[in-house]
Amino acid sequence: MSLDEIKSRINAAEQAAGRAVGSVRLIAVSKVQPNERVEAVLNQGHRCFGENRVQEAAGKWPAFRERFDGLDLHLIGPLQTNKARQAMELCDVIHSLDRLKLANTFARLAQERGGCPDLFIQVNTGEEPQKAGILPADADRFIANCLDMDLPVQGLMCIPPADEEPSLHFALLAKIATRNGLAGLSMGMSSDFESAIALGATHIRVGSAIFGPRVAS
Repeated sequence: MSLDEIKSRINAAEQAAGRAVGSVRLIAVSKVQPNERVEAVLNQGHRCFGENRVQEAAGKWPAFRERFDGLDLHLIGPLQTNKARQAMELCDVIHSLDRLKLANTFARLAQERGGCPDLFIQVNTGEEPQKAGILPADADRFIANCLDMDLPVQGLMCIPPADEEPSLHFALLAKIATRNGLAGLSMGMSSDFESAIALGATHIRVGSAIFGPRVAS
């Protein structure tokens, strides 16, 4: 599926939901994609990309930033606390704020650096023990703690369980965000982004549908 086809589907989903066309941000997930595939998408004019690992982002994006203006790089994978500084230097948005220790680290580094990337709090809506994220029952308190630290929390992120109806998780995430006054909803991937848009997604994450199958893990 081409980038233009994905964008057309996004626009149609926005219209079907009664939302303004262009209100949803498409994050092209470029993790483990070879540079030539990423460059092909850059040459089509797309500028918003997502990476899972700080190390991979560091090896790929500084060179692209020298050649392409207006890049918007999102970290969408789990973040080790000892990689927080590097993530803040590389990325414009971080979607995986998932624990108090990491929040404290961001707050300290933001004071040192005089700024912080925009942040999304990851909520483990499926309460899966193997998955990162704040449990829904703890989300309100955690959001309040982060805001008290003056962290630039823009919204919430979730990855629904693979074997459950994703719209139930999107609706739960939207409910938590609304009652905490957060506008951003990072939710929806290649197979379910239309449902996510219908339930208020502001950022969707699409990878292989744009780039083709991943080359490595």
